[in-house]
Amino acid sequence: MRNAWRAWQELSGLLLPVACAGCGRPRTELCTACGAALHGAPARLVRPSPRPPGLPAVYAAAPYENAVRAVLLAHKERGALGLAGVLGRALAGCVRAGAGRPGDAGPLLLVPVPSARSSTAARGHDPVRRIAAAAARDLRRAGLPAQVLPLLRQRRAVADQSGLGARQRRANLAGALELTAGGGRLLRHGLPRHELHRHGLSRLGRVILVDDLLTTGSTLAEAARAVGEAGGVGRESSVHGVCWAAVVAASPTAFEINRN
Repeated sequence: MRNAWRAWQELSGLLLPVACAGCGRPRTELCTACGAALHGAPARLVRPSPRPPGLPAVYAAAPYENAVRAVLLAHKERGALGLAGVLGRALAGCVRAGAGRPGDAGPLLLVPVPSARSSTAARGHDPVRRIAAAAARDLRRAGLPAQVLPLLRQRRAVADQSGLGARQRRANLAGALELTAGGGRLLRHGLPRHELHRHGLSRLGRVILVDDLLTTGSTLAEAARAVGEAGGVGRESSVHGVCWAAVVAASPTAFEINRN
C-alpha cells in the first residue's frame, strides 16, 4: 500500500500542473529565487539558545522561514518528492562544511534522525532519510565517500513537539532514541569486511547526524546521546563517534546567535 501511494505521489507530480513549492510561481517545481534562498549561501554553523547539553556542532544551509519553510513542508507533508534532490544538495553542503578538507578519516556516515513509524506511515515516506540519500549521492558525485546508515530508532513514543518550549522538548525526548541492534554492533565493534562491502564502504569513518530542521536542538542532542552511550565515542578506532550534525534549515535565531 505504501509503495502504491509513493508511486501515485511521483506520478501526480508529472501529470498535474506544477508550481514552485516556495512561492507558487507556475510551471516550475522550484524557481531560481527560491532555490537561491535554499542553497545560495555557504552553510553556516548554527546554535540554538539555550543550547541543550550534548548537542554537537550543527551546520545549516538556510534559516527556516519564507520559501525555505514552504519547500521543506511541501516535501515533508505534501509528498513533493521531486524536491528531495535540491534539499539533499543543500544538506550535502552542510556535511561538506563540517568535513573540511578530505583526509584519511574515512567515509562520511550520514545517520538520519528517525521519524515515528506512525508519521512515516501517514506521510507515505520518510522525508529525512530520503533527503539524506540524495545528499549522499551528491557527496559521492563530488568525490567524497558517503553512505546513509539508518542506525537509530525510537525506543518509545513521544508527545507532539508543537508548542513545547526548549526545556519541555528536552524532557519529552530524554531517552527516546536508541541504536538498532545492528547499529550498536557497528559502533562498538565495527563490521566484518563483507558487511562493509554490502554498505558500499571500504572502512568505517565519521558519523554525521542529519535532520531536516533544527529548532531547539533537543532531537539532535538526544540522537548524539544515543550514539555516544552505545560506545561509539572513543572506543573503536574505525568509528569517530558523532563528529557533527547537518540540517537543511534552522530557526532564524540560531543563525543570529552565530552571526558574529
